[in-house]
Amino acid sequence: MSHDEKPLPTAPTLRDALGFWLKLGFISFGGPAGQIAILHQELVDKRRWISERRFLHALNYCMLLPGPEAQQLATYIGWLMHRTWGGIVAGALFVLPSLLILIVLSWVYMAYGDLPIVAGVFYGIKPAVTAIVVHAAYRIGSRTLNNAWLWSIAAGAFIAIFAIQVPFPAIVLGAALAGYIGGRLSPASFYPGSPHRTRHSTAATAAFIDDHTPTPLHARFRWQNLGVILLVGVLLWLIPMGLLSALLGWGHTLTQMGWFFTKAALFTFGGAYAVLPYVYQGAIGHYHWVTPTQMMDGLALGETTPGPLIMVVAFVGFIGAYTQAIFGPDQLFIAGAIAACLVTWFTFLPSFLFILAGGPLVESTHGQLNLVAPLTAITAAVVGVILNLALFFGYHLLWPQGFEGNIDRVSGLITLFAALLLFYFRRGVIEVILYCGLTGLATMLIPRQV
Repeated sequence: MSHDEKPLPTAPTLRDALGFWLKLGFISFGGPAGQIAILHQELVDKRRWISERRFLHALNYCMLLPGPEAQQLATYIGWLMHRTWGGIVAGALFVLPSLLILIVLSWVYMAYGDLPIVAGVFYGIKPAVTAIVVHAAYRIGSRTLNNAWLWSIAAGAFIAIFAIQVPFPAIVLGAALAGYIGGRLSPASFYPGSPHRTRHSTAATAAFIDDHTPTPLHARFRWQNLGVILLVGVLLWLIPMGLLSALLGWGHTLTQMGWFFTKAALFTFGGAYAVLPYVYQGAIGHYHWVTPTQMMDGLALGETTPGPLIMVVAFVGFIGAYTQAIFGPDQLFIAGAIAACLVTWFTFLPSFLFILAGGPLVESTHGQLNLVAPLTAITAAVVGVILNLALFFGYHLLWPQGFEGNIDRVSGLITLFAALLLFYFRRGVIEVILYCGLTGLATMLIPRQV
């Protein structure tokens, strides 16, 4: 051991890990990039539970999967350190605090949303959300669209969803096919650098799971283990879905939510914002569980609470069951809470299966993951789809009664204010939502002459 190299850290116990994962569930603000940065800072730099190279290898795999990559990365590292239960605990605690907070906030939103102080805050938040979605499209696009191939895929996705109303899963599959073909015709155009780069390399620093640490026995690939995990996963999906269908019927709101958010979990490649166009297509346009205004409010709540942004699905489930009073007018909160828990289950179950089933395959080869080209193409398509979502939000924000009504100039000004904070002053999302919420409150409470 050299003079500058730190000694090997003590092996973390499951209890140590449990305390950290619980803490992480309450501090994981900042969206996927912020959450991955927290994981890197805590696990690689501070605690040295895993080396940087092993951390990035796991991250690259999680980036290829549909669903929330930060939550999947936590699940992967928890599984690698402490077997299956370690992964389940890590992934569940990443989500549970956010679920509980969103259930409470969703109830407050529905029960007290008409109060002037609450209505004023949300009046300012909606323009902020519109600007945030535009900024997300810009941020992802500036990182991804670096050649004509990817610009063409993004433009094609935008036209497909805006003009032709092509379903989001079809756009994802089409983009993956384009990426597969493009990766063969022009490999350099579809193989960018690593999507996440850390500021400081710690490869030379000793870690509990180091670059050369042998793969633990539980993480080695076995066909028998893969079969057991897949069987258990299918049963964990089939049993609740079967009970819902048998007891309530296939057309019941809860059954349809389970089916819809299962599909959302399987098709939302490209990061947290990729789920939003799919949800607005289905939850707003087809099922009418939420309105465009409620969707923007839910996104704001998701941005300002810990946990993955995809947790906005819990808000959608709560509002849908609450407004439809699926258990009667006297049990609105119970209906909303059950729906929120249900959609969270169906949304995150595939994420656990991807890690527990695919982790041993990833650990068996610290080599190349050859699905980068389709993923790059899907991410490019997501840029176009998110831009369409921003236009959708902007239309409902500026013309709440449709084009035949008056334009909401105050909302337009707050949107410009939020865009200025994001693009020019580079303020964080939570800070922008706070400023815009206070601005909206002031505009609602101060008498205006219109």
